Amino acid sequence: MRLRSVGRWIWVGGLALACASLDGSSLALHDAAIVVDTHSDTTPRFQDPDWDFAARHDAADGDMDLPRIRDGGLDVEFWSIYMGKREGEGLAIREALERIDAVYDMVERNADDVVLATTVAEVREAVAAGKFVSLMGIEGGHIIEGSLPALRSFHRLGVRYMTLTHSFNTSWADSSGTVDAPEPLHGGLTEFGREVVLEMNRLGMMVDVSHVSDATFFDVIETTLAPVIASHSSVRAIADHTRNMRDEMLRALAKNGGVIMINFYPVYIDEAAGDSAKVYFAEHGAAFAELRERYADDPKGRRLATREHFRKYPVPQTSLDVLLDHFDHAIRVAGPDHVGIGADWDGVASMPIGMEDVSHLPSLTEGLLERGHSRETVTKVLGENLLRVMGAVESVSEALRHGEARISTHSIAE
Repeated sequence: MRLRSVGRWIWVGGLALACASLDGSSLALHDAAIVVDTHSDTTPRFQDPDWDFAARHDAADGDMDLPRIRDGGLDVEFWSIYMGKREGEGLAIREALERIDAVYDMVERNADDVVLATTVAEVREAVAAGKFVSLMGIEGGHIIEGSLPALRSFHRLGVRYMTLTHSFNTSWADSSGTVDAPEPLHGGLTEFGREVVLEMNRLGMMVDVSHVSDATFFDVIETTLAPVIASHSSVRAIADHTRNMRDEMLRALAKNGGVIMINFYPVYIDEAAGDSAKVYFAEHGAAFAELRERYADDPKGRRLATREHFRKYPVPQTSLDVLLDHFDHAIRVAGPDHVGIGADWDGVASMPIGMEDVSHLPSLTEGLLERGHSRETVTKVLGENLLRVMGAVESVSEALRHGEARISTHSIAE
């Protein structure tokens, strides 16, 4: 087992206590690996002065905090910079800046344990020092408001991926939606959308194809000069959901050198759970509408009230085996070099049974090993695949920046 720091050994004890039923060999592998997750929506809590990232919270109050992260052996998290559609010039950019500022504030308040990283080298150095590593990803291209200067500014602030769309189309890219796919506006990427992808290549910002339409995905693959990621997606062969990726897409992603980070949300990964969730949200729709109205000006109050509602009336779940089925299929079709973890912590209404919060992550390692995946493959899935892609994106950026001030579809064509 690789020794990271004295402090790390304290948490290894906590990990073993939290996962006493797990095989010691799988725990040793989990601890020795760099475990990376590419999508958490815990970020808005950092803006709440009464919520302490360093304090342990129960599962009814979210999926993540530092003690449970340590219990789960998670080393690296990409915090989502997200908000829904905003009407009004500058509003999305301003709200994103506030979220980014909150990430910086959280890191500063926990400086003994947490570090903000922007490169693979910084990630590896921080993990070796026993630090929990924070990075950021923008979720939804609407947030840059059609501005490449905004995109460049977010990169300067430390953002290292951008999901091109969320649940709705942007003015330059079509979305997959999250329940039903919206009517396409562009048939994929527009010319400006291609320019966004190429500018991200130049900057060294990973292009994220989660949430995009199938046509947008293939336009990205055709356009990009660097490997891409799907920061929190699963596979359509196991669950036929618009958010998931077809086998053809998995093969194209692998050929590109990219990685699919498997989403844990039962509604996305289990069709039966999805059907049950439709019934659930129809039955409880009026209650959620009332909460939205009552707490229109109180996001914290709405979050707490919604969590309480979910505690009283649990959202349908699925089994850990179904989640493992998605990993199995992605590894088989895309290959062991192209799969990782993008759980969607605190961004969805439920998690699989046995994976209720981040402290249960070692069960994923054990499950993958029990299904016959090699220790090398599991280590790649836990984090090395994402770090490889991030490093490749950095290398492409360095090459493109050499002697070149800007890159665009026009300059590439020339």
